[in-house]
Amino acid sequence: MEPTDVKNPEYFHKVVDCQYACPAHTPVPEYIRLIAARRYTDAYMINWESNVFPGVLGRTCDRPCEPACRRGRLEQEPVAICRLKRVAADNKGEVRDRMPAIPEQKNGKRIACIGAGPASLTVARDLMPLGYSIDIYDNQFAGGGMMRSQIPSFRLPIQVLDEEVNFVLDMGVTTFFDTEVSSMRSIVDKGYDAIFVGTGAPRGKGLELPGLEEAGDAVHVGIDWLSSVAFEHIDSIGKKVLVLGGGNTAMDCCRTSRRLGGEDVRVVVRSPFADMKASPWEKEDAMHEGIPIYDNHTPKEFVVEDGVLKGMLFEKVEAKYDDNGKRSLVPTGEDLVFMEADDVLMAIGQENAFPWIERDLGIDFDKWDMPVVDEASFQSTNPKIFFGGDAAFGPENVITAVAHGHQAAVSIDLFCRGESVQKRPPPFTNLVSQKMGIHEWSYDNAVENDQRYIVPLAPLEQALSDRKVEVELGFDLEVGFKEAERCLNCDVQTVFQESRCIECDACVDICPTDCISFTANGEESELRTRLSAPAGNLTQDLYVSEPLPTTRVMVKDENVCLHCGLCAERCPTTAWDMQKFLYNTSKAGQAA
Repeated sequence: MEPTDVKNPEYFHKVVDCQYACPAHTPVPEYIRLIAARRYTDAYMINWESNVFPGVLGRTCDRPCEPACRRGRLEQEPVAICRLKRVAADNKGEVRDRMPAIPEQKNGKRIACIGAGPASLTVARDLMPLGYSIDIYDNQFAGGGMMRSQIPSFRLPIQVLDEEVNFVLDMGVTTFFDTEVSSMRSIVDKGYDAIFVGTGAPRGKGLELPGLEEAGDAVHVGIDWLSSVAFEHIDSIGKKVLVLGGGNTAMDCCRTSRRLGGEDVRVVVRSPFADMKASPWEKEDAMHEGIPIYDNHTPKEFVVEDGVLKGMLFEKVEAKYDDNGKRSLVPTGEDLVFMEADDVLMAIGQENAFPWIERDLGIDFDKWDMPVVDEASFQSTNPKIFFGGDAAFGPENVITAVAHGHQAAVSIDLFCRGESVQKRPPPFTNLVSQKMGIHEWSYDNAVENDQRYIVPLAPLEQALSDRKVEVELGFDLEVGFKEAERCLNCDVQTVFQESRCIECDACVDICPTDCISFTANGEESELRTRLSAPAGNLTQDLYVSEPLPTTRVMVKDENVCLHCGLCAERCPTTAWDMQKFLYNTSKAGQAA
């Protein structure tokens, strides 16, 4: 194997699994250390720089960072990264004075953002400090997009959302709320220098089944129903409710139904329970509130008598998987199952809808009627028009929309300055020794044995009595500190210096995970099999040194290293050093 190029910023970035998995690449260990140091405002600003909505995401994020967490390789539960973000948000001090100054003298460039969701707000957040004038159009009465209309108040209090949305809008963004954009041409004709489309995936899918038309108003599209509840157009529902679908929207629908009068609320999903798209914690929360989940049931018919919905018929199925893992749902042959219902909520998916974009504006659409968008620049085939969030590639989540917004803002800035949008600026990185003495480092590298701490919940009776009562209470400061101490500091890298190594193997002897080996070099596939502990995870790299005096090489399996620092403490010649690696994705304007 060739020696590892540790100067490549992507090498150590990949080792920080949580940050690498985050679409916005938030420096997770950095802000967790700040929480452990009780520096909550600093921790909040680290988050705000990357993900724009720390208070929102600390409650509602899909948490792609947590399955990647190295702590999960020691025990079953990763660090509660998402809920620690909330600790910083709930305990921050004054932050407005730390936010970027907005120049009084504008740069003369005008940008339109269609939709006021997380992607558009991120674009505005990144471009306003550069002197751009931003106009945001949205059909809701306030900013936030799907964060306002589709995330229930018991998960996301409105005051938390308003605060973080207003951090952006108060930069001087011009807003056109309660404004439905029905024609892209009308926006193009206003002479904007660039247009960003962040309209989400606003259309919920339905089921064309027998009895649907006769059932009438008793059948609802899930995301539309959630919006009606959020905007207080609906405040009640029937006592018997069926929720069709297995995603997070279905979980929000069933839990909201319980708070609006539903007594017998059931989730019915075609797939097996384990295959449901809802996050595991969302399923747990629903079941904690007494909502059963009936899996392997395919809806067949709405049962209506005398114009009144009585329930639905379902066919029982079982999942069969072929050699490639592709699933088929095969009927079991049992009798159809009848479930009573006063109302049915369909939460079986969302899709994009662009009837308002004229097809003669130079924007190409694919066979699924989605705009053709460059995956790096987010530019459409009309060079002046950019897409992001769910509007770009289909339904995802808030943190992905934020990541899109950052990259689209980079592109818009490049485009408005007459530069190529493909000229992506590199990330900002730093690799700094944490050495305080010969064998002392400036960070706490003790590996705590604590299991993941449980987030306390409001009493069930109280939570179900009012849809605006927040269910999760969050960690208090002491528990937040203890949870932060579970972090393994994966961004503090073990950096090896060949010229100082005397090949005494002391680091090999002391390593608690046997991740270090001194051995003859070889092809990667063969080398992985003869290390101290065979390195079977091919998705994580091996750290390979230059040849040493004995012709051996040092090989470290980055997958199982705990970053405990024992190798550096034990090394008699300081060939190992603990160096903190900071990785920040570039933002708009930084390329200049």
